Amino acid sequence: MLIILPPSEAKRPGTGVGRPSPLKTCPFPSSTRSALELYGGPLYDGLDAASLSPAARRLADKDVVIASALWGLLRPSDRIPAYRLHVCSRLVGIDRLEPLWRTMVPDLLTEAAGVRGAIVDLRSPVYQPIGKPRGIAERTVIIRVGPAASQGGVSDVVTKRVRGEAARQLLESGADPDDPELVAVILGDGRPVSLDEPERPGKPWSLTIMAD
Repeated sequence: MLIILPPSEAKRPGTGVGRPSPLKTCPFPSSTRSALELYGGPLYDGLDAASLSPAARRLADKDVVIASALWGLLRPSDRIPAYRLHVCSRLVGIDRLEPLWRTMVPDLLTEAAGVRGAIVDLRSPVYQPIGKPRGIAERTVIIRVGPAASQGGVSDVVTKRVRGEAARQLLESGADPDDPELVAVILGDGRPVSLDEPERPGKPWSLTIMAD
């Protein structure tokens, strides 16, 4: 299984200990924190990484990647400093970041996904364009949060929180689902879900979780 998380504009302060891994050198390691603990906001509050069981945290280190505007892809244990950078930002000499990452991220996600297991994409539509796993859409499921807009919809805060709770539920289950249908079984334990098949070949599945 591969769980793809978005970053968050909200960041928690550094812990004051530890060494950074993505950076070759860092004069002040105390400005760093593991990625899974650095990001804040509703999604990461729903995930609540600090209270994951030891087994779930080991599974997170193995099965979770975080798509970042600055770093591309991160593993939960990668130590990074707090930063502010949106994926739509334009940088001097680079211009927009999204097209740059789109040349690299899809293949990296495909490699991370391996030859088996479901891919659970918990990113919002804003971050999905930087890259989706290539050539394995039949194993990929996009997580949405209902009810539909026609029924009043849900707030952005609730949507993010429910996605974080979904990641936590998958990790705490200890399961390694092979396909989106098994993902739906796991996430359907406790709240209603609806799984929709791909609109056409080459497109991912869509799983809607009904918010409380």
